[in-house]
Amino acid sequence: MHTGEHDEVRHKEKMAKRKAAQDAEVSAKTQEKGLLIVHTGKGKGKSTAAWGLLLRALGRGMRVGVVQFGKGAWETGERKAVEKFGDQVVWHTLGEGFTWETQDHARDVAAAEKAWVAAKALLADPSFRLIILDELNIALRYDHLALADVLATLRARRPDIHVVVTGRNAKAELIEAADLVTDMTPVKHHFAAGVKAQEGIEF
Repeated sequence: MHTGEHDEVRHKEKMAKRKAAQDAEVSAKTQEKGLLIVHTGKGKGKSTAAWGLLLRALGRGMRVGVVQFGKGAWETGERKAVEKFGDQVVWHTLGEGFTWETQDHARDVAAAEKAWVAAKALLADPSFRLIILDELNIALRYDHLALADVLATLRARRPDIHVVVTGRNAKAELIEAADLVTDMTPVKHHFAAGVKAQEGIEF
């Protein structure tokens, strides 16, 4: 047997073993449930990853709800795109800009509470299968909402609904309650090189 043929046989044997192990692991997972997913960390991509899940859910015919905390009502590419799905997506942008922009704690609290009311209404509606609470972590970080109320509501949600929470500095209690947590770690960012936020990438 030539060296090339031997290497190919070894590769096939190795991949066959790996496939068997992978198949066994996958088949052992039988539980199905609504997930609480948290995207946090200092790196770019937390909301962007949530929009990827939104697109996947829409492709499966699911109805999706979005509530944006803190973010003002600027026009974004993702919102323009999902408008084409009509009533399959309900989107609320209820912030007035981040707290370092408004510099008005009472106003920020009022905006966050309004957004949380909208979020609870979506969570209570059985037609939705995925809810994205964009930048909720920021509202919790600055005490615009009561963490205990948020956690109690998320824990009491329907067993078949998925919830995605985004934003830096996720509270430890939320991380503990979550089923899936991803921490976006920055390695390199074009802002540091003087490149501004660009259409189609940042918004």
